[in-house]
Amino acid sequence: MRNFAIGLAALASVAFAAPAMADQITLGSGDIGSSFTLDYNGFSSGTNIDGLTGAATFKLTGISGNDYTFDYSVTNTSSAPVTGSRISSFAFNTDPTITSASSTGAFSYTTLDSTYPNGIGTVDVCFKDAATGSCAGGGGGGLDMGQTGTGSFTLSFSQPVSSLTLSDFYVRYQSITGVPGITSASGSGTITTSSSSSGGTPVPEPGMLGLFGLGIIGLALARRRRAPARQELHPAAA
Repeated sequence: MRNFAIGLAALASVAFAAPAMADQITLGSGDIGSSFTLDYNGFSSGTNIDGLTGAATFKLTGISGNDYTFDYSVTNTSSAPVTGSRISSFAFNTDPTITSASSTGAFSYTTLDSTYPNGIGTVDVCFKDAATGSCAGGGGGGLDMGQTGTGSFTLSFSQPVSSLTLSDFYVRYQSITGVPGITSASGSGTITTSSSSSGGTPVPEPGMLGLFGLGIIGLALARRRRAPARQELHPAAA
C-alpha cells in the first residue's frame, strides 16, 4: 500500500506541474506593443559556466509592408565566479526566413545566415557590436558586466507575412575572466515572461517526464507486490 501511495504521489506531481515555455514565440499584428523577456545561460564545449548570464527584452513596435520592427534591451547579468565578460552579439532564427535586417544602438551591425560559435551552428540573423565577417562580434565593444544596451532592429521579408515566429535565442560572450581556460562562450535563451497573445509553446520539462516515468514504475511495483496478498486471501480452488 505504501508503494502504491508513493506511485500516486509521483503521478499527481506530474498532473499538477505547470508546463515550461519553449524558447519560441509567434507574433502578429495583434501583438504590436507587446514584449517578451529572456534569460540566457553561458556554456562552452557543452559545459555550463556558473555565473555567466545575460537577459534581454524584445518589444514589437510596428509592422509595415514586409517589415517587423522591434525595440531591444540586452543586459550582461554575469556574476561571481565570473570576474569579467562582454556580450558581443545576440541572435535568433525566424520563420519565415528573413531576407534582410537592420539595427541601431548597442548592436548596430547585422549578419544573415551565419555560423554561431560553440557548436550552435547556422542562425538566421545575428546583431553585433562590430562590423565583423561572422556572428561572433568583436572589436572590444558590446556590454561589460552590469551594462545594458538598447536599440531597435527591423526584420524584412520577401512579402508581407501574417505572423512571425522567433526561436533559438543566443548571445555571445567574449573577454571572459575568472573561469580557468575559457575566454569566450555562448548562451542559450529561455523565454521567462511575455505579454503577447502567443508567448511560447507549452512543453513538458524533462524533469516532469522523469517524474511521470517514476510514477508509472511505482504503480507497477505496487500492483506486483499486492498480487501475492490477494492469492492468500482467495486461494485458487483445488
